[in-house]
Amino acid sequence: MRRFDVFNGDADGICALLQLRQHTPRSATLITGVKRDIALLNRVWAAAGDFVTVLDVAVEKNQPALDRLLSLGAKVFYVDHHNSGELPSAPGLELLVNTAPEVCTSALVNGYLSGAGASWAVVGCFGDNLDGTAERIAQTLAITPDLKLWRELGILINYNAYGAQVSDLHFDPESLYLRLLPFGDPDVCMEEDPDLYMTLQSGYREDMSRAEAADLLINEDAVKVIKLPDEPWARRVSGVLGNKLALDAPHRAHAVVTEIPEGFLVSVRAPVKNRVGADTVCKQFPTGGGRAAAAGINQLPQEALAVFIDALRHQYN
Repeated sequence: MRRFDVFNGDADGICALLQLRQHTPRSATLITGVKRDIALLNRVWAAAGDFVTVLDVAVEKNQPALDRLLSLGAKVFYVDHHNSGELPSAPGLELLVNTAPEVCTSALVNGYLSGAGASWAVVGCFGDNLDGTAERIAQTLAITPDLKLWRELGILINYNAYGAQVSDLHFDPESLYLRLLPFGDPDVCMEEDPDLYMTLQSGYREDMSRAEAADLLINEDAVKVIKLPDEPWARRVSGVLGNKLALDAPHRAHAVVTEIPEGFLVSVRAPVKNRVGADTVCKQFPTGGGRAAAAGINQLPQEALAVFIDALRHQYN
């Protein structure tokens, strides 16, 4: 029997798998990629009796590949919080899907394991911009950690996932996961592997500093839109910039549009005080998707930018 661990390369996907494999170690083929590389099941070629764990990628975006694996007799454990479409049912499929705005995959795995890896669940929730959920899980820990430090670590792991290709990133998500895996406690990780933390922290600060000079397309009471250039630093910062803007102005919706050769890469954040509608906006465009609180468009044509802004305004005004 072969095993496959398939996971989003962001903080939520990585921290979800850390919880599972620190609780139940097992050898598996790892399949991951940049944040927006979500059709990951297309890369899994399992057969009858093989076991596939899938974390933090939408069922809807992987439905044909999932159906193929199940028809071949593979067993699949699937945990996610994105819009799923119509959920399938099959004897070999175990689904743990919850699309509530305050839920992420790390939180779902934390519940599944009854808190066995709660420290990394906290980091994953912080990375997914769910500070309230992270703080609630942290209250279950025997010793209260430095949540400010864990929050920064979650943001940095999440920051590392954004880019058009792995070469844009500071660390390949697979390598980053393997580097974190030996550490059952985030504090021990930062103490014993300071180079990892410092590399991400330095890159994050430099990229965010550049983002301060970004073009401001729209700045209204309900909506703010920022444009970034076609540069690796801009692709790295696009998602975490959206998260920061959302927390800084919780009653406003935000979009970060990053220039790419095909047009724009778009990240949308619903208002923190009303975490709905981001997916509704983005799914109006062919390469759009995500969840109610945070969504994106992989390739928005240049000529469609005004249409997108109108859709954003319509959703939140």
